[in-house]
Amino acid sequence: MAWFSKKNRGVRAEKKKNLTDGLWVRCEFCEEILYRKELERSLWTCGACGFHFRIRSGDYVKILIDEGTFEEIDAALEPEDPLRFRDSKKYVDRLKAYQKKTGMKEAILCGTGDIDGRRVTLAALEFSFGGGSLGSVMGEKIVRAIRRSLGTGAPFLIVCSSGGARMQEGILSLMQMAKTSVMIARLHEAKIPFLSILTHPTTGGVSASFAFQGDVILAEPKALIGFAGPRVIQQTIGQELPEGFQRSEFLLDHGMVDKIVSRRDLKATVSSILSFFPGPHPTLSGDDAPGDARER
Repeated sequence: MAWFSKKNRGVRAEKKKNLTDGLWVRCEFCEEILYRKELERSLWTCGACGFHFRIRSGDYVKILIDEGTFEEIDAALEPEDPLRFRDSKKYVDRLKAYQKKTGMKEAILCGTGDIDGRRVTLAALEFSFGGGSLGSVMGEKIVRAIRRSLGTGAPFLIVCSSGGARMQEGILSLMQMAKTSVMIARLHEAKIPFLSILTHPTTGGVSASFAFQGDVILAEPKALIGFAGPRVIQQTIGQELPEGFQRSEFLLDHGMVDKIVSRRDLKATVSSILSFFPGPHPTLSGDDAPGDARER
């Protein structure tokens, strides 16, 4: 039976590939067959059930940031292999493959730009790069982006899409949870707005750290959000889980997120929220502040 199962797996994967690469795409939530061009026009949201497909970090920049105002920061930072880690492949080889696939050095895009004329600092995780996993360089880039907000007074936004901590970096990856949390605490102390936008999926060490520390937490419809996956939880507790468990709507009902926002309304919603907060008030000076803050 082993040869039969293996053959079937290959056939199913090929059918899925042909469907996705062609004119039609299957929704992974409701399994509706959708016309690709229509999906693109609707910002990759399912017209049948409202599920939001994963999109690239750069797409969120286009959705959120005023055209022509985005300036990427710390683009040259890239991870190393401090533990000389190897599973079925060397970690360094995986990194090279991720970088080639995405055109990015690390699984996060950071920069500054305007939302309806208001300057913000934005960080967007890239799921296509190792599942958007949290490693030491991602942690450092988030810290630097927050430091920039502290220096300029600009609100800090993060778009989360991740499978969790990057285990190829071991404890160095887990340390980023505390490292980023410390800097977010400084944002709170400085009363600089921090908005967290949770997309499908947001799990593991990312959900256990900065993703759920926003002053306002938004989520896309039907996104999977949690720490351990539903299957692991169900096997651990030995009970059936409620319908929709760990989806955005379930978390909204239980007070874990503040609002579910369609991708088409995301910029307008963020802009409206930011209008309730006062303007920039830099908190850093001297060597701690980024260059543009020292010049102000």
